[in-house]
Amino acid sequence: MPELIAPTARLHSSWLEAHAEWHPGAHQDGAGMRLAEAEAFASPEVFAAWVGRLREQSDRTRPLAEGWVHATHWWIVEDGQYVGAIDLRHELNDFLLRAGGHIGYSIRPSARRRGLATWALGAVLPEARALGLDRLLVTCDDDNIASARTIERNGGVLEDVRETEIGLKRRYWITL
Repeated sequence: MPELIAPTARLHSSWLEAHAEWHPGAHQDGAGMRLAEAEAFASPEVFAAWVGRLREQSDRTRPLAEGWVHATHWWIVEDGQYVGAIDLRHELNDFLLRAGGHIGYSIRPSARRRGLATWALGAVLPEARALGLDRLLVTCDDDNIASARTIERNGGVLEDVRETEIGLKRRYWITL
């Protein structure tokens, strides 16, 4: 049975195994990888520091760099193994409103097509409600049928499909 946990350095080896399944340079939505250099993740010290930054990003008392918003990160874990990530951005800046949305998620390639993303998105919706959000913007690439179905299964209503600085995006709103 899957569970959402706070990022932890204890899953370093499992995370590295999952990361190796992605093609080089792939963006892993919801993983917070922009907070560290991916090449350095092999180092336990660098990995632990990155995990610390992921956890700190949810602390609303901590100031963030220009253009960043507070976000809560979870790892999707099954049988003690890292299988994916999901994050909840506490608010939308201009970029997130145009293209990124409130939530990002990704599932390691070998764990896809089992409903994990649908489950994880559903599990995060009460967390968004607890933050005081009444609706969420969730986006996906226009050609990502699996992600579109994940969003729709969680109540997403398509607003539009638009060209953004990161490609053609389907934009859904989920009312909480």
